Amino acid sequence: MIDAYEDPGTPDHRGGARYLWWLVTRQPWRCAAGAMFGSVWMVLLAATPYLMSRAIDDGLEPGDMGALALWSGALFTVGAFNSWLSIMRHRTMTRVRMDANFRTVKIVVGQAVRLGASLQRQMGAGEVVTIGVGDVQTISQSLTVVGPGVGAVVAYLVVAVLLVSVSPLIALVVLLGIPVIVLLVGPLLGRLQGTETEYRERQGVLTARIGDLAGGLRVLAGLGGKALVADAFRRDSQRLREQGYRVGAVTSWVQALGIGLPTLFLAVVTWLAARLAAQGDITVGQLVSVYGYVAVLVGPVSFWVECGYQISRGLVCARRVVRFLRLEPMPDTGIRDAPSEPSALYDPESGVRIRPGCLTALVAEHPADATTVLDRLARYTPSNATWGGMRLDEIALDQIRRRILLSDHESDLFAGTLQDMVGPASRGAGLCRSAAPPRGATSPHAPADATPHNTALQTALHTAAAEDIVQALPDGLNTRMAAQARNLSGGQRQRIRLARALLAAPEILLTVEPTSALDAHTEATVADRLREARQGRTTVVTTTSPLVLDRTDTVHYLVDGKVAASGSHHELLDTTPGYRALVARDTEEAVR
Repeated sequence: MIDAYEDPGTPDHRGGARYLWWLVTRQPWRCAAGAMFGSVWMVLLAATPYLMSRAIDDGLEPGDMGALALWSGALFTVGAFNSWLSIMRHRTMTRVRMDANFRTVKIVVGQAVRLGASLQRQMGAGEVVTIGVGDVQTISQSLTVVGPGVGAVVAYLVVAVLLVSVSPLIALVVLLGIPVIVLLVGPLLGRLQGTETEYRERQGVLTARIGDLAGGLRVLAGLGGKALVADAFRRDSQRLREQGYRVGAVTSWVQALGIGLPTLFLAVVTWLAARLAAQGDITVGQLVSVYGYVAVLVGPVSFWVECGYQISRGLVCARRVVRFLRLEPMPDTGIRDAPSEPSALYDPESGVRIRPGCLTALVAEHPADATTVLDRLARYTPSNATWGGMRLDEIALDQIRRRILLSDHESDLFAGTLQDMVGPASRGAGLCRSAAPPRGATSPHAPADATPHNTALQTALHTAAAEDIVQALPDGLNTRMAAQARNLSGGQRQRIRLARALLAAPEILLTVEPTSALDAHTEATVADRLREARQGRTTVVTTTSPLVLDRTDTVHYLVDGKVAASGSHHELLDTTPGYRALVARDTEEAVR
């Protein structure tokens, strides 16, 4: 089985079937062992009727107790050995499935890390969750075909040979009848793929909506929109349920035919063998063996149908995984060095120019417009943005990530201690939109014997006004935090995210709504401390809060994504009615 630290290999993402075959080739000996155990197990199941017929014809019918005891002993030995084979088959196939499961999980997680911040722009969170929760399990289950599936084919051929020795007519009926049964189920498997694909797509959309609702429930409650969104979610859930019923209807037919048709076929063959026995063409022992052979074939046929069902579902899920693996991060073609000294950032599309060493605010009628500008300035979307006169896409990406950090107010917070969430973990990928190593700043709020990192950590927490969060927790910085810090309030999470970004101490810090969930007093405190802590370094915030805007050096007012006015906060209040109306609304809300 794949080790947690083992390289999962390079997957074949040319198609769903190729990906499933690649999973098989990653563990060839285990798959071969599963096929061998499955084949021998099923062949010995078919040998049981043969041994029983010999016990009847050679021992029971002529009254030879020695022969009867001999064949009965052989029957017991084969049964005991087959029980052991069944255990080994199941154990081996479990390992095959677990290896495929863990390997796919590692590949999907690795691809998510590789895509980084570009993931959310190419695939919704619901799609990724559906892959991790449902598709991975279905893919691993479909590999059952390499064990019982192969064994079913071998058992079918062995039984066909044994039936030829009994009656060519019965052998012909069985050889032709079993493929007909499998073909009858084939169209249903094709239909199942279509309904399953649609179901998975709708499931991914609904899962994404659940995440959106969970994250925005408080906002919806404030706007009075919970009922409206709940009705839409209820309608989507009902449509998904109806699609699930359609999948279940096809699945039930597949499974019913997989059991019912072989059983009906068993009755037909038994009737034919009984007529031959009555006519004296075959013996009573051969009649018993024919019944046993065909009864044994019910298992392989059911396995074929089940394998077809699992492969059909596995292909649907594998195609979704392959589609995810085909996604590519934003290409990095930059080879030039970043400016060696603090330089201006400029976005020609919006007209925003960020002066080095200043605290700048972006105010937009539509907040998404300001966020889009920051995405371009941090090179998370293709643009003509420049840094020190050089296009950002011409500069080596690793240099941009080391010196420019974009802190999203909804960036992920991974489970662990609070110190890991803010401190050492902040240097890993995915916590902010980029990361930089912390600088050894000093702080009067840190203990005298603090290490440089702890000193910087205390400074960051102080700047973000997050010290009370640490003090309120039972174990301080060592308190275990849930994923996304769900045991904190929205405002506390926002301050933790800001502290993490400040600890990275980037040359250029771009923050999206860093104080939107804070009360007025805390917001003013953060604004004052942020200006002081980032003195001489470039800092950009998107906000409409007058408490923050009053502390900035420059404000760019955006209308439809373009700079409509620039200046200080008070200058824009006096000269720009649209800006004044936007900020005045926030002021009134803050007072209420």
